[in-house]
Amino acid sequence: MSWSQTASPELVRTERQPALLRPFQLVKRIMPRGLFWRSLIIIAAPIVLLQGIVSYVFFERDVDTTTRWMARDIAADAAFLVSLEEKTPPAERPQMLALASRMLRYPVTFTPGADLPSRPAHQHQSSLDTALDEVMAQELSGERDFHSGGVGRNVQIRLQTSDGVLAMLVPRSRVSVSKPDIFILWMVGSALILTGVAIMFLRNQVRPIERLALAAEAFGKGRSVPDFKPYGASEVRRAAGAFLTMRERIERHLQQRTDMLAGVSHDLKTPLTRLKLALAMSPDTPETRAMRQDVLDMEHMLDEYLEFARGEGGEVAQSSDISEIAREAAETAAGARSAIPERFHFDLPDGIVMAVKRQALKRCAVNLVDNALKYGKTVGVSVKRDQRFAEVTVEDDGPGIPPESREEAFRPFHRLDQSRNLQAGGVGLGLAIARDIARSHGGDVILDKSPLGGLRARIRLPV
Repeated sequence: MSWSQTASPELVRTERQPALLRPFQLVKRIMPRGLFWRSLIIIAAPIVLLQGIVSYVFFERDVDTTTRWMARDIAADAAFLVSLEEKTPPAERPQMLALASRMLRYPVTFTPGADLPSRPAHQHQSSLDTALDEVMAQELSGERDFHSGGVGRNVQIRLQTSDGVLAMLVPRSRVSVSKPDIFILWMVGSALILTGVAIMFLRNQVRPIERLALAAEAFGKGRSVPDFKPYGASEVRRAAGAFLTMRERIERHLQQRTDMLAGVSHDLKTPLTRLKLALAMSPDTPETRAMRQDVLDMEHMLDEYLEFARGEGGEVAQSSDISEIAREAAETAAGARSAIPERFHFDLPDGIVMAVKRQALKRCAVNLVDNALKYGKTVGVSVKRDQRFAEVTVEDDGPGIPPESREEAFRPFHRLDQSRNLQAGGVGLGLAIARDIARSHGGDVILDKSPLGGLRARIRLPV
């Protein structure tokens, strides 16, 4: 038994599903993504569809039917005039035509001895001419040749009689519905008015949602939104109220974490200071020197714990030059490790200005540059920006980190056991602090392989 015979119906449906969903995927691609435009389409599309149907019914049914009824009256007049002309002696025809013109209220003329010319095969006819020809053919039973065509605001009908050509110059208003364009004007005008009213009301309803989205986005990027207030529909007000409550809880949680770590750090530094004082007064022996180093390491660990808990603190975002921040971070990290300038190569274009928390972003870049200096001989620092993101890239020529271990490097207090230990000499918070700061700006820190052969760390910030 072949595989196709044993395949389950569920698998067959799964294989066919993409082909069936292609029209819906195409519609999704064409449809706008904004709530305002989608809502406008939901309102405007039925209006346009309804007016299209009404226009079709009006022109294809009512107008056509009315035109044919009016044309039938003119065709009856033509048949009557032909019959009357053939039964009237030639001497009395002028009086008969004058009376017919006066009674019918349009000119009727007769050309004795004339023949009706043949109609060109390629002559274009309007819908009125077509309807009139069909009705005339029915009334005259196909026994006589006739021509019809527009002459200015009139319709000229010429019929072949036994001894000449009978011509009727009928006003167009007697043959077709007068001024159908007025109906179109009313339809288009009403559609425009309804669309304008819909746009006005939709804009007022969508604006609170847009402001809520902007406030949430700004808060996600670490920017304050003090002037945001809930307004709009009740559902939008509830969502905005929930956002404000969430923001207050997050800010309160961060403040409590900072206060707790600050208190712990302060309480622990007091006995450490006493230990330092006691060790300073003790004899200089290998044991006391080791104890002094342990005390310094404990102070360094407490400082890093507090820095991790504080995050970006209460710093306010302000417009800053990203290239300048990156250069300052490289200089700070190089000064801490006494690194020579020749170890760096920079690509820092001017004019990349964004609203960021300057000190926090500098601390994030310092941590990455410090890691690069720790394990590489050459460090590259570059900044670039596109329409969506600004990136600060720090790369080195060190041993790098295997792809499967890169996420573990961001875990707080986590040390890598591989050949490259990113937190050697620290407590395992450098990359955790860097990612925490980047994410507080709405971005992230991404690790991958550097063209130099080592690790490349990118601080990606949304514009």
